[in-house]
Amino acid sequence: MFSPEFVFKWALRLYPPLFFQRILVQRFDKGFRGVEVKINKSFLNTNHNGAIFGGTIYAAADPFHPMLFYHILVLKGYKIRAWSRSSAIRYFKPGKTDLRFKISISDTEIAACENQLKLSGKYRKSFVVEIYDKEQKLCASVINEMHVSDLDHPDVID
Repeated sequence: MFSPEFVFKWALRLYPPLFFQRILVQRFDKGFRGVEVKINKSFLNTNHNGAIFGGTIYAAADPFHPMLFYHILVLKGYKIRAWSRSSAIRYFKPGKTDLRFKISISDTEIAACENQLKLSGKYRKSFVVEIYDKEQKLCASVINEMHVSDLDHPDVID
């Protein structure tokens, strides 16, 4: 039998906005506690300098924190909405090879989110995603601010 993580990995691999930019989910950790992502360099995402488009790098990092928190909290019984509220990217060097990053969500981060949801029905936090090339050199860093709303909380109007 397939796990929810396995099914979701394949759904995202075929999801057109990620597929055509060559953004490939390698694996989700059990319970959606983390994700490994690879950006394959191809003619579909290479700019005139032979590097991966900055927009592709940005698009790869954008959705995963809200996705992970969404799945973690839904598995715990919450009715929530999670989304990227804002992001910023800093490029350090051109991505001339395939790129990779890993995101992990700790028990402490989940507990902080749950505590804030119980208090106010909303949780916001910024996370940093560092993206590396094949030689493990930092190519880009994305700061992604995530927003989570508990749709069952009395103070949340959504």
